[in-house]
Amino acid sequence: MSNKKQRFTSCDTCVNNVYDDEAECYVCEVDLDEDEIYRLFNEPHYACPYYRSDDDYAIVRKQN
Repeated sequence: MSNKKQRFTSCDTCVNNVYDDEAECYVCEVDLDEDEIYRLFNEPHYACPYYRSDDDYAIVRKQN
């Protein structure tokens, strides 16, 4: 059994997920290649390497 923490990589909570006024939808600012996009959407255990939480208090909670 692995002691690694599973990283949470929901695009909904990522800083790189921004609203595009022209497309009228949310898009990822990171330029992902085809392999990364495939893994992100088809492999359940793949964690996006570019994920950054938009939770400003995450660091503070870790300090407690």
